[in-house]
Amino acid sequence: MQTIQQLRSGELKGSKTLKLSCELTEFPKEIFELKDTLEILDLSNNHLSSLPNNFSDFKKLKIAFFSDNNFTVFPEVLAKCPSLTMIGFKSNKINHIPENAFPVDLQWLILTNNCITEIPKSIGKAHKLQKVAFAGNQIKALPVEMANCKNLELLRIAANQLTEFPQWLLSLPRLSWLAYAGNPFSKTEYIKDELPLIEWKDLTLKEILGQGASGVISKATWQTSLTQKEIAVKVFKGEVTSDGFPEEEMNACIAAGNHNHLVTVIGKLKNHPEQKMGLVLELIPPSFKNLAGHQVLILAHEIPLKKGLNFRVKPF
Repeated sequence: MQTIQQLRSGELKGSKTLKLSCELTEFPKEIFELKDTLEILDLSNNHLSSLPNNFSDFKKLKIAFFSDNNFTVFPEVLAKCPSLTMIGFKSNKINHIPENAFPVDLQWLILTNNCITEIPKSIGKAHKLQKVAFAGNQIKALPVEMANCKNLELLRIAANQLTEFPQWLLSLPRLSWLAYAGNPFSKTEYIKDELPLIEWKDLTLKEILGQGASGVISKATWQTSLTQKEIAVKVFKGEVTSDGFPEEEMNACIAAGNHNHLVTVIGKLKNHPEQKMGLVLELIPPSFKNLAGHQVLILAHEIPLKKGLNFRVKPF
């Protein structure tokens, strides 16, 4: 993390990366001193609501993050940035995206947790688009023009207002991750059989085992009146995540039941100090390996489309 003082003093001249989080309310004009070298700009966690009209002067800018700011309109000027491939406006207040606001060479687009109701048809022109996160908005339908995004690999549209599943998604040849829980069309009845409640005070958290869009999983010790057991605890990050609502993930875990190739769910957290929801899970033995980083083929028709299931795979 750099400081605004370093920027103004010229200390950062020639930098390729700039990250500022210092209660900014306006885009610092001093950043333009880096317009010939800057490739990554992260101005997340500020109070910005707009970008200057000459923002496209950053000819080499590839990545731009503006998460946790006050934008209400997606900046149209971004479409004029010739090298921009990754854009993030997570947790702003965006309610409008102008037509043709996306760069043609855009590959990653992160708009999670905004107030968006409609995606412009011009998104279909972004043929290189690979990863898109629209979760936590008010989107009622995706433009069919998105079917032209043949390179799309990941799409998160959970926790929106979609009334129908976009059937054209099934025609995308590279789509391998799709999260759509928490929409009217996917609403299911919650299972009445509750998981056992486990008091937070009975758990001692240790090192973090991993984390994803929905929560953080830590190793922990569970102390009961009779025994002490090593377990894993998943604490959800919030009421809405990139993959939907915590209630739906817990519902999926209950529905799945016990299976040799599923992580066993022991119970549900009770009385978390920040009132967060969570699950207590069996600890996977160290002989099992994470799928990430390994070439593993799982046929889609062999796995039911249930959100929230945790799979474990032994090494080959």
